[in-house]
Amino acid sequence: MAMSRQEEEDLVDWLSPLFLGSYAENNELLEKVLVELLRDHVYWRRNIHPEDRPQIPVLAETGPEYRRFVGRMKTELHGLTARLKNSAPFFNPRYIGHMASDLLLPGLIAQLVTTLYNPNHVTDEASPVTLPLELDLGRQLAAMSGLGTDPEREPCAWGHATSGGTIANDEALWYFRAVRYWPLAAARAMRQADFEPGRLGHGPADFPRAPDRELFNLSIDTVIRLRRELMADIDRRLDRRQARRLAEAIEGERVETLGMAEFHLRHPELGTPAVLVPDTAHYSWEKALKLLGLGSAQLEPVAVTERMRLDAAALERRIGELQARGRPILAVVGILGTTEFGSIDPIHEIVAARQRWRRKGLDFAIHVDAAWGGYLASMFHRPDGTLLGRDEMRRGFHLFPSEPVYKAFAALRHVDSLTVDPHKLGYVPFGCGAYVARNRGMTDFISQRAAYVFEDADTIPDAEYERRFRNLGQYILEGSKPGAAAAGAWLSHRVLPLDADHFGRLIAETIRNCEYFFEHIDQLRDELAGIARVVMPFEPDTNLVCLAINPEGNRSLARMNRFGRRLYARLSVGENVDIHSREFFGSRTLVHRHTLGGRAAERLMAELDLDPDTFVEEPDDSGEQADSVFLLRHTLMNPWLSGREEGLNYLDRYCRYLAQLVRHELAH
Repeated sequence: MAMSRQEEEDLVDWLSPLFLGSYAENNELLEKVLVELLRDHVYWRRNIHPEDRPQIPVLAETGPEYRRFVGRMKTELHGLTARLKNSAPFFNPRYIGHMASDLLLPGLIAQLVTTLYNPNHVTDEASPVTLPLELDLGRQLAAMSGLGTDPEREPCAWGHATSGGTIANDEALWYFRAVRYWPLAAARAMRQADFEPGRLGHGPADFPRAPDRELFNLSIDTVIRLRRELMADIDRRLDRRQARRLAEAIEGERVETLGMAEFHLRHPELGTPAVLVPDTAHYSWEKALKLLGLGSAQLEPVAVTERMRLDAAALERRIGELQARGRPILAVVGILGTTEFGSIDPIHEIVAARQRWRRKGLDFAIHVDAAWGGYLASMFHRPDGTLLGRDEMRRGFHLFPSEPVYKAFAALRHVDSLTVDPHKLGYVPFGCGAYVARNRGMTDFISQRAAYVFEDADTIPDAEYERRFRNLGQYILEGSKPGAAAAGAWLSHRVLPLDADHFGRLIAETIRNCEYFFEHIDQLRDELAGIARVVMPFEPDTNLVCLAINPEGNRSLARMNRFGRRLYARLSVGENVDIHSREFFGSRTLVHRHTLGGRAAERLMAELDLDPDTFVEEPDDSGEQADSVFLLRHTLMNPWLSGREEGLNYLDRYCRYLAQLVRHELAH
């Protein structure tokens, strides 16, 4: 849906103060605010105890050692900034490569200024002001995703900042393992202590003697309630010494105490649980299983469709196969915006599959890796938090959101946890990822101190959680960590709330850019007709577009890949590459043969006019075969890509440049 002239002018007016700008148009604004806040910080330092004498003498700057140090510092800093001039120009609309763009001024300034105060978020003793902001950041992201954040109603979500998406993914499995293994440890400890709990409202009636498989297949919410109920029962029926001894016995039986090998020796009938991920999953998932001691062999890949989305039918088959083999499932992971293609997995289908298998006695946790696409959720919600209807959303776009994409975002409220990266589509500086959990009760299982014993079997007062999270390092994988990154993201969301009228408006512009690019690829194809074939292997779900380019007459995939790498060499950056010689900046990716199904591989080879026999699982030594397709990848997250004046549409200019580049490389 095309904008009117007035709508375009209004959008430009709205976008203009958000970023420093590709030409540093807002330099005076940034400088003025930074200087003002720096002076404020200096005033704060001088007034902690103004009666103290300054430690640095007034005439120190005239001393020879002082001047030599300053000289060395300036020399090295100027050397550094000289080298930095060859950095990737993420801020420029000519940069359409990796998942980076210009930075929102509120978050950038907040992070720079907070760094002066140097808060450490391992505990509130080192960050009394900013640690609560990090916890509020978690609430902001949870609300954006449709999760409940009212502390008076359970489940109540919580979250925190991480250094990036990899740590958040690791933490998700860490939490899932802690929760889902706990009932087995508690039941064994109670059997050994000959402790018979009273009548339970959650979990098996004969809890201590329930089969391990039944205990492992309790839902996360059930385990959280069950633990509170059991601990309250212990506290009520045993004296303080006996209660402590039994609580310690439970801790002694936990996987966190015994380790994976010993735990499974004591529970041989359980089997090692699997983690199911789509074939497009990030490599961090393999790392996560290695770190937790599960082993990468337990990572079970699930096939994807031709749109590079998780195949719901393949997921159903894989779950059935695992159940038939007696393998428990720790978690199923869905991707909300793959890093390679921007694809949106059918989260609603994963949720529906869990409901079906629960009725058969099998349960699994659901984590959504939304490191890239998490902020797209801001487009789906009104300021009051309610979900926009799909028809209402589509008025601002030509194609977005498709029905599967809409249903996927609508289903986020049912998943157990998410990874979201503010340093990607949140437009704040690296590194700021985030982990968000639907039920903060999972933190009951993570504390690095002895188990809590609660008096209330149903709820824990919100104040208890607030006190608990003041020692945040006990509940997360990281220890000391900077508060500046979280403060920057938090403030950015305060200025641009995470809803369709504010932050979503910015994200919507990136989707419109993607639609424009998608709809104008035919012009590039026409321009290169008879010279090269241009194929978009997968229709974009978000704002990532991949292209494959094959010289006319070429039938070998390996030769096409070599040609693609030559094109990319003219779009890439490096420390020894003069960025001024680059017209545009891009990135690349690969799609492997084992990822594509047979039909999808045949379609892609036919569209590229390639011999399908040259696309193989394991290439030979002929140099004509390949096990992957080389793609130019374009991340269209800069809101200024479409341009607002005649001749400034960077997407059109890029297509023209790419056509010229193809001709040039074929001529040489």
